[in-house]
Amino acid sequence: MKQRVLSGMRPTGQLHLGHLVGALANWKQLQDTYECFFMVADYHALMSEYEHAERIAQATIDNVRDWLAAGIDPKQSVIFRQSDVPEHAELFTVLAIMTPLGWVERVPTYKEQLREVKGRDLATYGFLGYPVLQAADILLYKAHAVPVGEDQLPHLELTREIVRRVHAVLKTDIFPEPKALLTEAPKLLGVDGRKMSKSYDNAIELSAPEASVRADVQKMFTDPTRIKMSDPGHPDTCNVCGYWKMFAPERHARMWEECRTSTRGCAQNKKELGDVVVALTEPFRAARARHTTPELERILQDGAQKARAVARQTMAEVKRAVGLSLEAA
Repeated sequence: MKQRVLSGMRPTGQLHLGHLVGALANWKQLQDTYECFFMVADYHALMSEYEHAERIAQATIDNVRDWLAAGIDPKQSVIFRQSDVPEHAELFTVLAIMTPLGWVERVPTYKEQLREVKGRDLATYGFLGYPVLQAADILLYKAHAVPVGEDQLPHLELTREIVRRVHAVLKTDIFPEPKALLTEAPKLLGVDGRKMSKSYDNAIELSAPEASVRADVQKMFTDPTRIKMSDPGHPDTCNVCGYWKMFAPERHARMWEECRTSTRGCAQNKKELGDVVVALTEPFRAARARHTTPELERILQDGAQKARAVARQTMAEVKRAVGLSLEAA
């Protein structure tokens, strides 16, 4: 029996290069060794995008189209929409009742989002509780492992703490404590030098047309200490040079040396990097065009049936332990 993995993405907009190197490439590999459940986390999207909720449905379809273009196979993995499985909300309610308030208030991502995301009111009860919903997502499928980056480890540790808390309160063991599958992908920065994120509007989208990709690359911050082309560059701290190392490793050493010795300017560097990123994303754009919306909806519905078969069993165990009605389980 393969161990089970659960992971997901929020449908809050188009996917970008950070999703490709940070998650999708890893998901594609995990399919061969794990039983994978990949979830479009539309409840999570609603927690931050509730003022523009009408965008979530289309973003859900677009995200699944991107997943398939990246090699996620519905014949190997369960691909589903979170809101098609009502047990997510049920388990979230039970876990929220037992999770101390201080545990969710200390999650660092919560404070970071409140500080960094502009133009949206995230100081809500729902947004504060989203790490508990994440725990419900994982535990509903009794996932043995969760692929995460280092910045997400506090979320997974909270899930493990919630497992121990629930077992202590109910005096019975229901859930495994999920382990982290740390992704090896390097951290990809956005065009402004911050973490690449849809929320920060600093991403290079996978599905963007060639002209947009080139324009985004041109916006990228370079070495702030290099004022003139004759100044020696510092490729170790230049975001553009970091992209060369990630996406054209066979060429990056020469590019870096030319930067250090002032024989390559930042304008040339970004122009040629634009060629590299366009070539990288072109097969992706072609692949996503092959999938129709009705096909993607069928994949989501098939995945929801498979996901609910597991979720119902877990929720029945929880309801028995808590003393709730089993009629709907």
